Amino acid sequence: MIPNWKSINCKGQLISLEEPQVMGIINVTPDSFYNGGANLEVQKAVQTATAMLHAGARFLDVGGYSSRPGADDITSQAETQRVIPVIEAILKAHPEALISVDTFRSEVAREAIRAGAAMVNDISGGHLDTQMLPTIAELQVPYIMMHMRGTPQTMKSLTEYDNLILEIKEYFATQLHSARALGINDVIIDPGFGFAKTVEQNYQLLDRIQELNDLNCAILVGVSRKSMIYRTLDTTAQNALNGTTALNAWALDRGANILRVHDVAEAVECIKLHKALSASRQ
Repeated sequence: MIPNWKSINCKGQLISLEEPQVMGIINVTPDSFYNGGANLEVQKAVQTATAMLHAGARFLDVGGYSSRPGADDITSQAETQRVIPVIEAILKAHPEALISVDTFRSEVAREAIRAGAAMVNDISGGHLDTQMLPTIAELQVPYIMMHMRGTPQTMKSLTEYDNLILEIKEYFATQLHSARALGINDVIIDPGFGFAKTVEQNYQLLDRIQELNDLNCAILVGVSRKSMIYRTLDTTAQNALNGTTALNAWALDRGANILRVHDVAEAVECIKLHKALSASRQ
């Protein structure tokens, strides 16, 4: 039986995804493509988390491994040392916060859940660590499964597809089968904008994400300030907020359930306006 994807169980709390939610990005890395290093200090990360929660974020995504194309590889120990103090400090200030740990390593995921995180966001969909899916099954936490080819260091060279949408659906179908067989109930899929995809492929995917509904999973869209926006607009990540909002509205109209963003208040407003638009259609 396919679990009900319209809600997820986070630390015993049932969270509905029938109305879209916002996930705020808190990168604790020195080399992220946007705001690299801004949240390296634990107190600064807590301040960012506080602002995001007050602006309406339902989830906070804490990551200690930069996944931008060509980013440096770091050890799991270094990644753990970055994320655990931040998770603990955020939860000390905001015990109610629902934190996702952005990692493809099962040992980092395990330590983060032990520290109080509520879910795991894996850019590799279980491919870069064969122990990730069994670990999620053991921990029984929601799992965000992203589509990617290769690694952050190699993905730019892996953009050849015979049928982009079909191959992404087949990728998820295979991984979902493995996840369900292990007893993983709450799975959210992320099409992986910018990961092993050209700018043109990103737009093709965004225009057709509703076709992923066949997989019976909630859909997370993460286009915030990415190169598909700033390269198209001939600008920079720092100036890509307006473009991000435009594409988030497009994603919502095609069924996105979670918007993963750097700018929470603007995403919350986008959802409110989309809700008003949807109500006018009824």
